[in-house]
Amino acid sequence: MMRPRLPSPRDLLLAAALLVSSCATLKFERETQTSGTFVSKAWSMTIISYDVPKDALAIARENASDAGLANMQVQDVRFAPYLGWFDWIFNIIGIRVARIRGTWGFSPTETASEVGEAAVD
Repeated sequence: MMRPRLPSPRDLLLAAALLVSSCATLKFERETQTSGTFVSKAWSMTIISYDVPKDALAIARENASDAGLANMQVQDVRFAPYLGWFDWIFNIIGIRVARIRGTWGFSPTETASEVGEAAVD
């Protein structure tokens, strides 16, 4: 009878690297020359209430912010899974997924005074 082979240290290191990595995507759609919409998605792993490498929502926001586009405004934020009071189950171990949707730039219907008033508010 053959004994099962134990994983090598290299295999363990690769598995650990996969567990602590995250993934993020960013998609832009141009509606005019100076404006459009964006969708930023990210996921991360939660182990004993610690998000590795960081919170999925923070990764998605940072990814969108790093694009450096003018007047980015978030309109919709989704965070899954969310189970309300039972959410503590995913704080033990789980995968969190975040999605942020919004707009960027200035539409041609906005006048210079509206843009200036928005910056003051």
